[in-house]
Amino acid sequence: MPHRQKAKPKSKLRVLLLQIRNDSVTRLEELTSFASFSGLEEQQISILNVFDRPHFEPEVVDPFDAVFVGGSSDASVLEPIDYPFVPDAEALLRYCIKIGKPTFCSCFGHQLAVTALGGTVIRDESDYEMGTLPISLTDTAKDDPLFHDTPNPFMAVSVHRERAPQIPEGCTLLAETEVCSHSFKVDGAPFWTTQFHPEVDRKVLVERLTLYAHKYTKGDGHLQQVLQSAVETPESNHLLKKFIDRVVMAASRSE
Repeated sequence: MPHRQKAKPKSKLRVLLLQIRNDSVTRLEELTSFASFSGLEEQQISILNVFDRPHFEPEVVDPFDAVFVGGSSDASVLEPIDYPFVPDAEALLRYCIKIGKPTFCSCFGHQLAVTALGGTVIRDESDYEMGTLPISLTDTAKDDPLFHDTPNPFMAVSVHRERAPQIPEGCTLLAETEVCSHSFKVDGAPFWTTQFHPEVDRKVLVERLTLYAHKYTKGDGHLQQVLQSAVETPESNHLLKKFIDRVVMAASRSE
């Protein structure tokens, strides 16, 4: 009988979190959130924070089983001069695609993947998405490893002033709202993005918006309106665990 390879135990997986956070509180909270919703322990996730280390080679991902890319309220993909880590981060994502490294990019990571692959990101000065929103799936999502059993629509945390109206060539759109793309997969690679935050639930949204109220809200009344209308987002939060269980574990079996 042919030898059947066993998947690496989940407890042995190692994941790199490319972090784009300059605030010490949110740095720790983001690590905890990614670990919690992916089903991993915090010690299984190593952090490369681009504010501490703005220049790095793409090969830093080589020792890891997967890569997470987080969000940011401290940077913009549209200002590479002000944020010199953007070109290296884009190169890292292209390298992940090239070598087939399982990768999940959230929010800023979604925008970074768009620009890395030649797409366009624009900035909204007003009327941007903020809070918990219904996200619609495309027809192609029914065949996707992560989304095929996700309700349509589903609720997710979305807070961003920059967006990608369209996805890059060579990718498949999986989820969207009326104003922007919200998830795509790179064709032929285990590489997913979400403009929304699968690593953020209602509780964390309240904490983050309170911390960054000056960036996203027009005073206390606006903040309270957004927070009071926020709902739980369980289907969105399940996606990171699906990524680990269905994609990363399978990839570890084939190595």
